[in-house]
Amino acid sequence: MKSVINAKELRASLPGVVAEVRNGSRFTVLYRSRPAFKIVPVDDPTSNPSDLENDPLYRSAALGRSTDGKSSADHDQVLYGS
Repeated sequence: MKSVINAKELRASLPGVVAEVRNGSRFTVLYRSRPAFKIVPVDDPTSNPSDLENDPLYRSAALGRSTDGKSSADHDQVLYGS
């Protein structure tokens, strides 16, 4: 399995991803074609959870709104299919 997957692939293959993570694999998950989060083993010594309260990206405001009149569900349909 590849180390970068999109959210749709994650939903479809969660049991396989869990098994691979338990064996030490790490994944970057894309949501709307952008990196959204990483999945790492619980006991991964290189994983360093950050303090989200002090993370400027976590607290940043939305960058904008869609100008095409479509909802986020519509955009997901275009990006990921049914």
